Amino acid sequence: MNGFTFHLPTEIIFGKGAEAKTSALVRKYGGRRVLIVYGGGSAVRSGLLGQIEGQFKRDGTAYRLYGGVKPNPAAGHVREGIRAALDFGADFILAVGGGSAIDEAKAIAHGTKNPGTDFWSFWTGEAALEASLPIGTVLTIAAAGSETSVSAVITNDETGQKRGLGSPYNRPCFAVMNPEWTFFLPKYQIACGITDIMMHTLERYFTPEGGNRMTDEIAEGLLRTVIDNGRAAMKDPSDYQAMSELMWCGSLSHNGLTGLGRPMDFSVHQMGHELSARFDVSHGASLSAVWGAWAETCLLEDVKRFAHYARSVWGVDCADVGEEARVGIARTVEYFEEIGMPTCFSKLGIGVLPEEEIAELAGRCVYRGKRKIGQLKPLDEEGVAAVYRLANR
Repeated sequence: MNGFTFHLPTEIIFGKGAEAKTSALVRKYGGRRVLIVYGGGSAVRSGLLGQIEGQFKRDGTAYRLYGGVKPNPAAGHVREGIRAALDFGADFILAVGGGSAIDEAKAIAHGTKNPGTDFWSFWTGEAALEASLPIGTVLTIAAAGSETSVSAVITNDETGQKRGLGSPYNRPCFAVMNPEWTFFLPKYQIACGITDIMMHTLERYFTPEGGNRMTDEIAEGLLRTVIDNGRAAMKDPSDYQAMSELMWCGSLSHNGLTGLGRPMDFSVHQMGHELSARFDVSHGASLSAVWGAWAETCLLEDVKRFAHYARSVWGVDCADVGEEARVGIARTVEYFEEIGMPTCFSKLGIGVLPEEEIAELAGRCVYRGKRKIGQLKPLDEEGVAAVYRLANR
């Protein structure tokens, strides 16, 4: 087993009725003036937001609502949220929703605590993040895992850049997780969430480092659990057992546990970010549209690893290792298609792109040659373009 450091300070309250503890948790972690960040109207229509407001009113906790978070949270909306938090004198940021609301809440917390620094400079690396307001989450979507992760992704709506920030200050104080609040989701959102959970695990699984059996077992078990319960959830979104398994898998997939002792790859995420920034497609859909092309490109880097994945996750049994590996990739792509996810650009809804568009996407992905992406097979600009070309059908 390779060495690692693992620290998960987020308190998790999971199960039916968990949201009833929200106000008490906010006060436990020092919140007295709370900015509540949420997305569209689902938190209102479901009654969840009203329940939380009722708790705050009973406990005498001052709060202000800040809604309108988009699926790809935008820097302009973050800045408006920072101004609202500062005007209100917020000392705590509470996200109610999925990964987008949580990521924006993190950005607002950072900007509010550091009013003399434009928050976007933390995402570009021009400024170091050394303090933030405390953040709490009430999760309504099993997907991004942002409720327990060190990550947050924001899109700069002025420049078209989509960037992620990894920081211990992104860890929420608590995550309230009642799977019943996911029953209101459209099936497409559930499918996008299933894809994101799988990809957070696969991006940690396919890396150059071996010798981590326990980490592999956790990752493989999580993937099998998501695959089985994803099918059940797509048939019946109100299946509590299926949705509860997915919700817990979502947190485990992105809190670091499934990648202990090895580097992360996340090249598919980087390529997907460029697609969602350019075409405003759903995050999960951008990942499924690229993964098969990435796997085909990287297969020869570690055929045995792909074959092991095929056996352990999909139950593939072939005499030839290469065939086994390819069947495992095919099964993954077929599963994405089964749950209604796109597996190429035309199915993503962006059409077959001209070569100049491919070149532009690849150039932006590697920051105009300033970096390579990935670990299993580090990709330069031409390598990224090659993956995009395979997906461009």
